[in-house]
Amino acid sequence: MEYSLEEVMETVNMTLYHNFDIRTVTLGLNLKDCINSDIEVFSSNVYDRVTEYGEKLVAQAGMLEEKYGVPIINKRISVTPVSLIIESSVADASVRIAQALDNAARDANIDFIGGYGALVQKGMTRADTRLIDSLPDVLSGTERVCAFLNVASTASGMNMDAIIRLGCILKEISDRTENGAGCAKFVVFSNAPEDNPFMAGAFHGVGEPDFSLNIGISGPGVVRNVVEKNRDCDLTALSETIKRTSFKITRAGELIGRELAMNMGVPFGIVDISLASTTRVGDSVAGIVEMMGIEKMGAPGSTAALALLIDAVKKGGAMASGNVGGLSGTFIPVSEDSGMNAAVKCGALSIEKLEALTAVCSVGLDMIAIPGDTPAETISAIIADELSIGVVNAKTTGVRLIPVPGKKAGDYVNFGGLLGETYVMETNKFSSRDFILRGGRMPSPVTSMRN
Repeated sequence: MEYSLEEVMETVNMTLYHNFDIRTVTLGLNLKDCINSDIEVFSSNVYDRVTEYGEKLVAQAGMLEEKYGVPIINKRISVTPVSLIIESSVADASVRIAQALDNAARDANIDFIGGYGALVQKGMTRADTRLIDSLPDVLSGTERVCAFLNVASTASGMNMDAIIRLGCILKEISDRTENGAGCAKFVVFSNAPEDNPFMAGAFHGVGEPDFSLNIGISGPGVVRNVVEKNRDCDLTALSETIKRTSFKITRAGELIGRELAMNMGVPFGIVDISLASTTRVGDSVAGIVEMMGIEKMGAPGSTAALALLIDAVKKGGAMASGNVGGLSGTFIPVSEDSGMNAAVKCGALSIEKLEALTAVCSVGLDMIAIPGDTPAETISAIIADELSIGVVNAKTTGVRLIPVPGKKAGDYVNFGGLLGETYVMETNKFSSRDFILRGGRMPSPVTSMRN
């Protein structure tokens, strides 16, 4: 694939003026060959593998930043789901491996390391159960480890027994970390992709090779700029404009991703073309929707506008590369998006409207602060509601809820850094306890029988 001088100059302008960046380069590592019956040797093997490749990733990414002038914001690693590689008979094996991962990420200067999790959409093994029970210890006792659970899929249905446990676990994580921020490092999924480069849900799937370099690009500021320049066109023309912009962004991202993979001597995986917000002014997905003509994110028409945006982004990316994957679409994290946060503050956006938006967006209920005294069963029910959207519609959905100790609806909370700041959102006061505590496995929908 050749690149014209015009494309190069467009990318330079996007970087200089509209916050275009490579949001993350994420190296997937298979840790199965690190397994050893001696937990000390096992932990040492994991540390050595992550440190070796982490240092290469950071060094090579830095060289490409200097070469092309495009910022690479995060250097990350994802690993084999830890529940698949730990010895279930060793009580603290999962915690020991988490500590090894955290130490390695710190020493290699990796921003985050994902994969501490399990695939439990149909049931839980003894190793899965121990890993789930360890989540409060791990997420309060490590700095860079991110965790996930896939508890639902269109093919398997939804594991309600696992979801019941999560309400209590999230409250415990929250109580053990400042402002509940440990919950920001954990996401629960339906239909989790194996090649997602974005945290907290990244893991190196069982269908992946030993190594895979996945890249997550982002350009809300770039897209907002072209929408601003096309205020008077109809929605068909606007979609075409966004699609062409997504094409350019994807081309630039794939160029850097392929070169980085080649320099490291590992296979190139996918480009995730998600529009991922940051706390910077002008880098907001809500800002794009509002520029389309919606007075405030959450107002009537927001879901339709978001659907148009995501469809155009996906079409443009798919035309630009045959390696589009991961989540690919648009994130709507409340605390990490200044426009979303403003909409919450003024009352335009509720959890119920956010749930409606997730019917068309890429992920789900993301980075939402809720009152610290929210009942565990209510937290589990919110998770179940969101994941059922993914199950029925055969799409990925996820949840990152943060119960904030001592805070009530309307209170302000600052999580710091990239996690941003937000206002605590009100949850429905009526109970779903009796429904949630039924447990069991919600059957897969009839659409799962298509083949």
